[in-house]
Amino acid sequence: MKPLRDIHKRAAASPARIVLSEGHDPRVVAGAVQAVKAGFASVVLVGPHDIVARQLSDADGDGLSGITIEDPATSAHGADLANLYFELRKHKGVSEDVAREQARDPLIFAALMVRVGLADGTIGGAVCTTSDTVRAAITMIGKTPDAALVSSFFLMVLPDNHFSGIDALVFSDCGLVIDPSASELASIAVAAAKSYTAMMAQPARVAMLSFSTKGSAHHAHVDKVAKATELAREQAPNLLIDGEMQFDAAFVPSVAATKAPDSAIAGNANVMIFPDLDAGNIGYKIAQRIGGATAIGPILQGLTKPANDLSRGCSAQDVFNMIAVTVVQAQSAKADRKEP
Repeated sequence: MKPLRDIHKRAAASPARIVLSEGHDPRVVAGAVQAVKAGFASVVLVGPHDIVARQLSDADGDGLSGITIEDPATSAHGADLANLYFELRKHKGVSEDVAREQARDPLIFAALMVRVGLADGTIGGAVCTTSDTVRAAITMIGKTPDAALVSSFFLMVLPDNHFSGIDALVFSDCGLVIDPSASELASIAVAAAKSYTAMMAQPARVAMLSFSTKGSAHHAHVDKVAKATELAREQAPNLLIDGEMQFDAAFVPSVAATKAPDSAIAGNANVMIFPDLDAGNIGYKIAQRIGGATAIGPILQGLTKPANDLSRGCSAQDVFNMIAVTVVQAQSAKADRKEP
């Protein structure tokens, strides 16, 4: 698929160091080996050294340059990361003893490595729950100052030669924020537009989705989406965004010509913002299971440095692709911070 090939190529052009918090899982290790061999990342596998080393051997990764193992129980970074954890959480009543214990948790250990610059991004969730993975990312890495909240998106890669002529879409938020307010929905839209540009290296065209198009229905749920559209325009005046609108008016130019003839996106949206998690989760799964789209995510947005969540049903190929996505996010984050 061209979008994935392009992401892999961009990742390889400026590789990053990615820490994987579940180095004991064979899918994670296999995906890591594949990514290192592809040349777009160096990888840190976190977990008990003997177990990770055995998985690495089984994946034909023995002696592979670009892969290291960090065992939180014996790591040379352990004391410094435990001290940092204490400083970050002592206002919550965390003691130094508890900090040392918690810093050995692989999710927290990996996120702390990213915070201090020992890695450029982290990935978890093949074994751990989304809530645990996201909590570690938010508390240890933190959100960007301009983000109202941390949210997520799916990169929906459409089948080759799709009738729309579009290669990929961003769907947001389909995995994290259950019932966003109008202001939160606006923040999600602005973040998702930025995510699309980072992933696809193309301008975003954002549709704020609803069961109404331009006042065709009247309800508080419609009002929320319309208000969110106004707020997003205020936050990002140069962003091409329209709403509220139904999916067909956002995606099909001929339908847009009838339902929203004055629309700025004219049925050519490439970023779809769902009004709540019910709609988003259902929508991405329909696109995946009936429409044949490849769903990559949930990918987190709004953090100072990348941290992403895998599905517990993921494959090694999913891990491989998520590493590439995380590398591209790290490139974008460095550019935002004006780092070389």
